[in-house]
Amino acid sequence: MADALAPALAGAESAPAQPVKLDDLMLAMDVVDTLRHQDSFVARELDEDARERELIARLRKIYRDQGIEVSDATIEEGVKALKESRFVYTPPKPGLGVTLARLWIARGRIGSVLAGLIGAIGLAWMAYYFSVQRPAALRAERAEVELSQTLPKALDAAYAGVLAEAKTPAAAPKAGQLLTDGKSALARGDSAGATAALTGLEQLTADLRQSYQLMIVSRPGERSGVFRIPDRNTGARNYYLIVEAIGPDGRPIEMPITSEEDGATKTVTKWGLRVDQKVYDAVAADKAADGIIQNRKVGEKRRGFLNVDYAIPTTGGAITGW
Repeated sequence: MADALAPALAGAESAPAQPVKLDDLMLAMDVVDTLRHQDSFVARELDEDARERELIARLRKIYRDQGIEVSDATIEEGVKALKESRFVYTPPKPGLGVTLARLWIARGRIGSVLAGLIGAIGLAWMAYYFSVQRPAALRAERAEVELSQTLPKALDAAYAGVLAEAKTPAAAPKAGQLLTDGKSALARGDSAGATAALTGLEQLTADLRQSYQLMIVSRPGERSGVFRIPDRNTGARNYYLIVEAIGPDGRPIEMPITSEEDGATKTVTKWGLRVDQKVYDAVAADKAADGIIQNRKVGEKRRGFLNVDYAIPTTGGAITGW
């Protein structure tokens, strides 16, 4: 069996390879590509025309070893094409046309970048608008409304409230001055000044509405009066009754009191009211008799009035500490 196969195998080994036919142009391009991948070999062989035939022979052997039949004319055409750079891409020279063409080719990527940039600018503008510009515009609008409508109406209403509450002629001039100050502030666009005038009118109304009785403090363990020796006149004495303002509900009212000793104003529920020695001694004798002051009331602040109507002689001077 082996002997029978031997001639067949021998015949197979000696059978020539079937040539592969390729298009001449494709073959020429392949030749150029083969030459280009052997840069050092090509440079050495093509520098001398006398050795060009040897290069062609080598190329013919390369293709023949691959089972590809290439004619000498095709190889020569490939070598010539390589010399002429016929199949080599040469970039165009820079210019406006080239730049525009490249921009057109990259339009998708450029469009995405521009869209992202426009979006970022839009978001930044929106953030600035809603966090800075819009709030500022609203504040300006509110300030304009306040100056042109809110404060003028509030000032007029507060002034009318003072006049409606007042039972003393002393209130009208004070209210009129505050109203004038407020209107002047509005005219010059000073909302803070107008607000201060409005606050003054509201406080004046509150003072008019307030009512209380001024009573001498008479509780165990608490003083009902004190005297002070002035620093500038050590031979004299200043006498004070310790008093408190009792409201309609029977509770002490906090009052802003300015001390005549240092000029400081404090909000207190009791303070010293300056009286002469005769009044002071009379209260002291009343309390010494049985520990109780029979007539504790020294004044009254009635609604509609600004000042206390005192039942005893007093300068109205006060102290807040003793």
